[in-house]
Amino acid sequence: MFSPSQADVRQFFCSVYAKTLAQQPLEAIETIASLWIEEHPEYHAELADVQAALAGMQETQDGRDNPFLHLSMHLSISEQCSIDQPRGIRQALELLTHRRDSLHLAHHEAMDCLGQMIWESQRAGRPPDGAAYIACVQQQATRD
Repeated sequence: MFSPSQADVRQFFCSVYAKTLAQQPLEAIETIASLWIEEHPEYHAELADVQAALAGMQETQDGRDNPFLHLSMHLSISEQCSIDQPRGIRQALELLTHRRDSLHLAHHEAMDCLGQMIWESQRAGRPPDGAAYIACVQQQATRD
């Protein structure tokens, strides 16, 4: 299992942004990441400076979104859906996307569920509960 460091994640997203701006070829995972980067122009300045991004690892975010965590969650949800793991996540996200009429909004709502699942897993010292995650995404789809 691949466990990138915080620095690896920041370097990855900064590299993808730089390659995209330079119109260089991208690997498949980089292409997916670039699509989510494009959806978040508010992060472009932070992605443009890898040295500042690495230096900022020790800083608190003062209530701001962490662009690297946020983009990582988009990428994770995209990958989960591509392989339907946990089983049923693809259908649950498709339903949420249809109800919200936006893949982007659906991802943001699924992020809440993903974060909750990870937090509960870490707190209890148990593996992540994929069924609870999927149920949460499905429940989001039934909310107005």
